[in-house]
Order: sequence, then structure tokens, then C-alpha cells
Amino acid sequence: MTKSTRKTLATWRDRWSDPLLTVLTVLLFLIIFVIAPLRGDGLPGAQDIGLAISVIIIGAIVVLSGDVIAIGVIVVAFGMTIVAAVLRLHGLFPLDVYVQASAWLVIGIALIWVVSKAVFAAGRITYHRVMGAILLYLSIGWTFAGLFTLMALIVPGAFSGFTVTDRPALAADVFYLSFGTLTTAGAGDITPVHPMARSLVNILTMIGQLYPATLLARLVTLEIEDESRG
Repeated sequence: MTKSTRKTLATWRDRWSDPLLTVLTVLLFLIIFVIAPLRGDGLPGAQDIGLAISVIIIGAIVVLSGDVIAIGVIVVAFGMTIVAAVLRLHGLFPLDVYVQASAWLVIGIALIWVVSKAVFAAGRITYHRVMGAILLYLSIGWTFAGLFTLMALIVPGAFSGFTVTDRPALAADVFYLSFGTLTTAGAGDITPVHPMARSLVNILTMIGQLYPATLLARLVTLEIEDESRG
């Protein structure tokens, strides 16, 4: 990355970092809770819309991070998404799902890394940073969706009521499992059977329980610190 490019990204980041947290929250919400179910329902063009939103998300992460490593990871993840789409066109299951689930995992980890630094940085707590905290929550669920998919691929029968096949509803099903676990609302028709699957579900459930209290404590601390400096 050239010096001028880094300078441009730094300028954009200073100006748009907070609003981008809100934009990313809305876009990720749309992909998880609107585009994925519509694609599962067979809506024409839903996959293309989802891909377009993913491109915007990746661009926003690049601007928000300013971190060469994070940018490299995001570029690799986007390439994996393209590769998965090509493999799907050629009917190369389960390789396409392995690549897609890995891309979900990489994107989720990159989002958690970049967003957590922006949300929990020193300074005044704004509306956009609160939205960023919601984005971080969504990113955790997104990441575990990738983990659950890989778990079900590696160990067939790891979940009762959920098997990985190359179908349009796969993303909607795995997001249902992940966010049902994260919110502790549960996904009653899908249960972990394998010990490692149960372990992943337990970890995500604990995160869902601890996240609100930890988040609130950190945001209150940041606000107090900002007021004391003022």
C-alpha cells in the first residue's frame, strides 16, 4: 500500500469511521435477516443482491480499519466468496460450502477485530458507537455460523435437524441456529449431538449471556473517562 493510499484511507477513516459503524450494522442485518431468508425462499436475484451488499461491507471495513493485515484478510475472504460461487456453479459440493463457510469465518473474525477497536476506543460514546456494539454482536453470530457449518461438514450428524447440503436455504438455516443460540432463544428443531458441537453451542450461549453486561460496563467506563478529561 502506497503512502498516498494510506493517507487517503486515514482521511476517510477520520471522517467516516463512526457513520460507517451504523452503515455496516444495517447492511449486515439485511444480509442475515432479510437476504438469506429470501434466498432460501427462492427469490430471484437475492444472491446477487447479497453479493453486492457484501462488496459494500468489505469496502467499508477497508476504510474503517486502516490496518494492512485486516485489509489483506478481507481481500482474501472476498476472493474465497468468489471462488465458492464459481465452485457452486460447477456443482463441486462439498468443496464450495467448505470455502464459503471459511469465508464467513474469516469475514466474521475481521469484523470483530476492526469493530471492537472502533467501539471500545477512548472517546465520547456516540449513537454510531452504540450501533457498532450491535454490529459486534451480529459479527459474533456471523462468525459462529461459519463455525457451525464447518462443524457439520467435518462431522456429519453433529447436529440433529441440521445437515449441510448445497441448497439456497443453507445460510438462513445456519444463521437461525447461530442467533437462536446467541440470544438464548434457542433453535428447538436443531440440537447439537456431537461433543464438539455442544461445546461450540455452550461457548456461544455464554457469550450471549455475558456480552450485554460486559458491553454496558465498558461503555459506561468510557463515557466517565471522556467526561473526566473534558
